[in-house]
Amino acid sequence: MAVATGLQFEYVPLAAGAPARWDDVLGVATFGTAPAFTAEVPAAHVHTPVLGSNVYEIFRTDQRIESGQYARVQFRRSADLLFGSISLTEASGLHTATEQAYREIFAAVNELGYPHLARIWNYLPQINVETKGLERYRQFNSARRNALIAYRRDLTGNVPAACALGSVTGSPLVIYFLASRHAVTAVENPRQVSAYEYPEQYGPKPAFSRASILGNTLFISGTASIVGHETVHVGDVTAQTRETLANIEALVGEANRVSSAGRFSMSTLAYKVYVRHAADLPLIQSQLRNQAQILYLLADVCRQDLLVEIEAIGRAS
Repeated sequence: MAVATGLQFEYVPLAAGAPARWDDVLGVATFGTAPAFTAEVPAAHVHTPVLGSNVYEIFRTDQRIESGQYARVQFRRSADLLFGSISLTEASGLHTATEQAYREIFAAVNELGYPHLARIWNYLPQINVETKGLERYRQFNSARRNALIAYRRDLTGNVPAACALGSVTGSPLVIYFLASRHAVTAVENPRQVSAYEYPEQYGPKPAFSRASILGNTLFISGTASIVGHETVHVGDVTAQTRETLANIEALVGEANRVSSAGRFSMSTLAYKVYVRHAADLPLIQSQLRNQAQILYLLADVCRQDLLVEIEAIGRAS
């Protein structure tokens, strides 16, 4: 039986003003240019320009909540869920900042009693740039792996859904996450090699699942035009978008196969779409016209030959 976490998700237009009440808000993410927060809510400010209308990304719960801080992790928690965020500058380099951030995240969820990470969002500037002889995305993966090992966390299988995208040059490393007191079900894509089993040519292995299920909520990781472990449709953004949607559809099918939460559906997913080149937006939008909630962001994707990446959240019916 699915755990009743009371988690709700929505995009609220900034033009509508701040939500009328904050007492049921577990956490918020904002993008591009966004107003400062005065409420006691952990707000992750992601430095990625918005393509179209700007929104608050809001996670709510019907359970009583309280705010707090553990080291540099700002959090809000209910009986079952914890939303946290951390933002660090790269004073000593990306590798050090990433490992510090993840160590503080793992310490926080362990100490506060929410050990099961369901979903993690990672944003770092110049993700495809090579420094110190290694692409920055690979530096990030190496540092995350070090922290996982230090806290004796799984590197394969039982790992959270996640994404890692490029933010504006000069912006901080921003990570926000959802954790639970209850176990999470990891979901893999039958069309793809699991990211944690990638061949050595991709560098330090990423430690994330293709999707995860918490209660009646499905979190689909950042998904792109990859079949097996290889990028397909290089240079063709329309075909890459179609292939990405095929991967998402496969994940929805696999989630329905392994879940006891009910039925997930493509039609009820809320999408966050990362676009490498703003000029490609109309072609990407032409493939996504039937979706109710979509947020488009301008961001570099973890592989230089990927032009679009899509993540999603949905609830079972």
